[in-house]
Amino acid sequence: MNGLEPIQARPRSGDEPLHDRGRSLGVTLADFWRWSASDLVSNAMRGVLAEWLVALAVGCAAGARQEWTAYDLQSPEGARIEVKSAAYVQSWAQKKLSDIIFRVPKTRPWDPLTNQTAAEPRRLADVHVFCLLTCQDKSAVDPLDLAQWRFFVLPTKTLDQRQRSQHSITLPSLRKLAGEPVAHGELAARISHAFAQQRQAD
Repeated sequence: MNGLEPIQARPRSGDEPLHDRGRSLGVTLADFWRWSASDLVSNAMRGVLAEWLVALAVGCAAGARQEWTAYDLQSPEGARIEVKSAAYVQSWAQKKLSDIIFRVPKTRPWDPLTNQTAAEPRRLADVHVFCLLTCQDKSAVDPLDLAQWRFFVLPTKTLDQRQRSQHSITLPSLRKLAGEPVAHGELAARISHAFAQQRQAD
């Protein structure tokens, strides 16, 4: 051990003060969160929120999000989960609603323990969850309203065996493979089912 091992993220309360060598400056980590993470419609924050919603569904949201893992989440039953998100409306000005396309490329996974990148591109997750923020009205969009979300779930083998593009998937193609989406309350069961299908393939 050389003291340069990965730093494990830990949950914070938000009450931690910004300080200068221990002297509080009158603001806290929660102030930073409000400043940096309030735009939940933006691509970046919507994606993180989608991960959290999936983590809540499967019961692995108690810790802190790990940034550099080869997949987004791991359920208590061991399912490695990759989370993708998309939305019709964006924070910026739009001429039309966004087309729903999820990027699903194989990648060369990076191992934070060894700082090494795998030689061959592949998908390490067992299950892919595609989170769609369905609202099409900018004045009404609310990513914190679970009624505005729908979730498609696929075992990774289905993506690997797909004959069409291995880099992205459109909403019509996703519907053909995954069937109709589920609400948040049904998501855990759908993920468990997809995980069982993936294990049969393995």
